[in-house]
Parts: sequence; C-alpha cells; structure tokens
Amino acid sequence: MHATISSTGLSSRVLRWRVVDIVVASVVAVASGVVFWVWDIVSNPISGPVGTVLPGFQGIINGPWLFAGVLVALIVRKPGAALFGELVAAVVSALIGTQWGVATLLSGVVQGLGAEIVFALFLYANWRLVPALLAGAGAGVAESILDLLYWYPGSKAEFIVVYAITTTISGLIVAGLGSWLLVRALARTGALSRFAAGREARGTAQA
Repeated sequence: MHATISSTGLSSRVLRWRVVDIVVASVVAVASGVVFWVWDIVSNPISGPVGTVLPGFQGIINGPWLFAGVLVALIVRKPGAALFGELVAAVVSALIGTQWGVATLLSGVVQGLGAEIVFALFLYANWRLVPALLAGAGAGVAESILDLLYWYPGSKAEFIVVYAITTTISGLIVAGLGSWLLVRALARTGALSRFAAGREARGTAQA
C-alpha cells in the first residue's frame, strides 16, 4: 500500500505544471507564433503554384503551422502542453496580423488537440520519436478535417484525400520529426537543463 501511494504521489508531481514549465512553454509558444506569422507571408505566394501540382497537394505546406504544440509538449512534458503551445502561438500570430483573422484561433485549438490526444494515448509517459511523429501527424489530421469542413466544403473526393494525406505527412515530418530534432539539439546545448528532455539528451550524448 505504501509503495502504491508513493508511486501515485510521484506521478502527480511529475505531471503537475511548475512555474518554469509555464514560463518556458509561453516563451516557446510566443516564438512559434512569430514563426507562424512569417510562414503566413512566405506560404501565400507559393500555395497556388503548389496546388497546381495536384488538387489538394497544397496541404504539404501546412506543417510549419503544426509544430508549436508538439514542440512545447516535448519540452515540458505535461498534460495540456500541446494544446497550450499551439493555442498561444495562434493567438500571437493573430495579434500580429494574419489573413485568416479569428479563424486562426480555431485552428490553434484543433491542431493542439490533435497532438494532445496522441500524447494522452501514451499516458504522457513516452516522449520518444514515435509519439512525436504520431503527434505531428495527429495535428495534421485534425487540421485537415477542419480545413476541409471550413475552407473547402463540398470538395471532390480526390481533393479531400490528397489534402488530408499531404497535411498529415507534412505534420508528421515538420511538426513531429522537426520538433523532436529541435528539442534534442536544444537539450545538447544545455538550454533545457531543468527539464527531463535536457537531462536525457545529455545522458545519451555522454554515453
């Protein structure tokens, strides 16, 4: 009984947000929001030409809008981190000014939930490459569903399939793999020394 209580208490402490978690998650999310805004500008002139390759193929450029939730979650490793990261980044992007206005916030919630659900399925206990990839893909699946319902209602089946697949792949690669690699790179510099991600990366490097 004593061991069970201790284990439960330890789990509770691990999953509880610390002040440093909130601060770092906020800083990373705000920086991600600036990246979102830059990508809004950069992607606008290339979206059309990319879409001419194959109807729906423009989903392949959606990845840079999906990474904030995965990145924040991989760093702080707390329930709600993916949703927090993506939503705060979306708010920052909207405040700076985007062509999608308030709809940006809806995207932030949906994308964040897509990643959050994946980490929850792993019980917030596995932060390795596979969960990161699946979280990125989850954000892509969620966003593709929202986009198809909100921006592309009544699209043909071919467009729907291509858009959903390319958005999911983009999320997996950019948000999933990209965030995982970025966390490892940051950890090896010592920037994440107060987080488990930083300690694990340094231990791997030393080994």
